[in-house]
Amino acid sequence: MTDFRFHPQSQVVQQQDSYLITLYTAINHPYSQIFVRVEPDHEEWLIELKKPKQEGNWLKWQTKIPVSPHSPLTLYCFKFLCQDQQVFLHAAGESSRLPQKHFHFKINHNAKPPAWVKQQIFYQIFPERFANGDPSLTPTDDSYSYHRDGRAVVQKKWGEPVAKSHSGTGATEFYGGDLIGIEQKLDYLDELGVTAIYLNPIFCSPSNHKYDCSNYFKVEPHFGGDDALISLSANMKQRGMKLMLDAVVNHTSNQHHWMDYYQQGTGGAYHNSDSLFKDWYHFDDSGNYWSWKGVETLPKLNFANLEVQKAIYSSEQSVLKHWLKPPFSIDAWRFDVIHMLGEHNSAQNNAHYVAEFRKSIKETNPNAYMIGEHFAEATQWLQGDQEDAAMNYYGFNQPIVAFLAKMDVPRYSPIKLDAKGLAEWLAESRGSIPFANQLAQYNLLDSHDTPRFSHLVNDGIDLNKVAATLLLTYVGVPSIYYGDEVGVTGANDPDCRRCFPWDQSLWQLPLLAHYQQLIALRKHRKEFQEGDILSLLESDDVWVFIRWLPKHHSIVVINRGDATNITLNLSNMQQSTRYRLMGSIEELQPNQQQLSLSLEAQSSLILSSI
Repeated sequence: MTDFRFHPQSQVVQQQDSYLITLYTAINHPYSQIFVRVEPDHEEWLIELKKPKQEGNWLKWQTKIPVSPHSPLTLYCFKFLCQDQQVFLHAAGESSRLPQKHFHFKINHNAKPPAWVKQQIFYQIFPERFANGDPSLTPTDDSYSYHRDGRAVVQKKWGEPVAKSHSGTGATEFYGGDLIGIEQKLDYLDELGVTAIYLNPIFCSPSNHKYDCSNYFKVEPHFGGDDALISLSANMKQRGMKLMLDAVVNHTSNQHHWMDYYQQGTGGAYHNSDSLFKDWYHFDDSGNYWSWKGVETLPKLNFANLEVQKAIYSSEQSVLKHWLKPPFSIDAWRFDVIHMLGEHNSAQNNAHYVAEFRKSIKETNPNAYMIGEHFAEATQWLQGDQEDAAMNYYGFNQPIVAFLAKMDVPRYSPIKLDAKGLAEWLAESRGSIPFANQLAQYNLLDSHDTPRFSHLVNDGIDLNKVAATLLLTYVGVPSIYYGDEVGVTGANDPDCRRCFPWDQSLWQLPLLAHYQQLIALRKHRKEFQEGDILSLLESDDVWVFIRWLPKHHSIVVINRGDATNITLNLSNMQQSTRYRLMGSIEELQPNQQQLSLSLEAQSSLILSSI
């Protein structure tokens, strides 16, 4: 094929005031001219590429482009002229006309995610449901006696069914999971291959989920308190593991002493018009406070208030800095509903505050990782000046669930998406943010806020394996929601927060083995951590893509449908090579640049170059 065009973003080299960029084309290309288009002064520059070198089956073109002096982002794309036609190559694919700027290739030369992030295998733990390490800490009926909103506090035995909704006891039933239990299970996580843990909130709170914080500076005593966190953090560091905590700073509990809805103390904002904390929240003329999505137990903080800023991020004693420092020394923050926080009763000046969060975090630990929760597209927060990454619901979870489970989450309606639509959705999501941030995106199949992926595919192990393959091979950082690797299922929140079944007779052992193989392969093969992606085949139920670095690459084959045979055309590959199948000593050699494969129903294959 002569129309092959590929720009490896992984091979961009930053120089003093320019970037060296590379373009690959077929040897017998049809182009009369090739340009890279930049706007260093907001005016179009077309820099012609000349004198390529041959590398295997490809021509390698290189040139320098100027670093944008007026913006932290340098944007560019490629323009190909061929007879009376032109083609533009950009970060989201190709087009016959100049793409919109949000799809141009982007480099942020001021702010990049920490280098360690792309090497991680994250594991998300809902602390109350993972492991009970100290039964004496398990809450009893009177542990949270200050519940005065009519909800009962219920103690349950490990593994009992979870409440069906939060309208009942969903937030107030306790099984006894704690930080001691998590530390006791680090050997299990090591064996799985986990290198980083994300904990749902662990600070003082009257609920089991802890998204209604009543004290930002104290670990929940029923989780083991500060000492348990210090011990867990130290043990993880000895193992080379990273730790990410959950920051819930858009709102507090109405039981926080700043609000003190139930008059458990004195001086709270709700009952005192002259309270020092009155302007920390937003009250209307009737004395009602603004809350998250109208939930009265979650009053929204007002970031227009200087004292709120000091408490949360700006002072040396702020929440964000406190836990980054010894003896806790966490490595990352995940921010709950970060796009909703702002001034008064809205998200006013949101970008300013998120950027200030970043500044505060990086001042304390320049290598800390900062991500935000966004169920919708998060492009505007991911240009380098705010978040390192997002919980990648829009750019991974939703398209993967749509393709494999045929479900539009979070709207829970049926959807039809073929492999071409999947590849386009993923490419557009990647193409709107800098490549460094693409590699840092926090990819997930499910979480504490969604149905388990297993539930959406009727607990079928085959599609669970396919989904795991995508999670561990796609661009970005994989996160396994606790128990997914052994087949834990569950419908929407709170059912997705079931107890981890430590009875191994309940485990899907073939699924666990698949996860272990994938994790080991990802750790061994750098292309999965930092390589480019090329879509090779998009055919209804089958998607084939390549993760590429100059010296090695892997081909990932995804089949959601019936058993079928496919033939891959590898004529556009840089050079002929042999491949080894994951989990096998079998080697495959293309025949005249064609590789024929037999795919089982609902299966995946990974072929890595030798």
